[in-house]
Amino acid sequence: MYKRSKLLLLVVLMIFFSKNTYGNYDKKFYDHSITTLDGKEISLKKYDNNVVLLVNTASYCGFTNQYNDLQKLHDKFSDKDFIVLGVPSNSFNQEMDNEKDIKNFCEVNFNITFPMTEIYDVKGENAHQIYKWAKDTYGKSAVPKWNFHKILINKTGEIEDTYSSFTKPHSNKILKKIESLLK
Repeated sequence: MYKRSKLLLLVVLMIFFSKNTYGNYDKKFYDHSITTLDGKEISLKKYDNNVVLLVNTASYCGFTNQYNDLQKLHDKFSDKDFIVLGVPSNSFNQEMDNEKDIKNFCEVNFNITFPMTEIYDVKGENAHQIYKWAKDTYGKSAVPKWNFHKILINKTGEIEDTYSSFTKPHSNKILKKIESLLK
């Protein structure tokens, strides 16, 4: 009886802590478009055959210093078909009111050179189509729980993995996964 209870508990814990990944890819990441901080709509086909780290950002968040590490990551791998794509969001009420201020903040404080989008919702009914796609294809782990949630897209335009706000961009977990995808 004790072994059976222990086994049942183990199965429940595995289900609870496993990532809910659907992998239903009717569309790929590169089938979408998004508008930059400068107001230019870009097709994400531009990043086809690149590895992309999609990150929802916010200027007034405790994780905002991750901008430094995101820029370093971008600099380290940008010549190897890697892109960091920052998506400012006020979904957690910690972002500035307009794109001009965000752009200035990122350039002045963090020397950001990786692409940034205009302000978008990243969860819920009003989420940008990329985040709705991520949830529909990969499951709940793709939905940001907070700012600086990371979604790693592989070269074929599918979600490879997701990382919480607490996982730093330069963590071994992320670095090793990016390096393996760039081979």
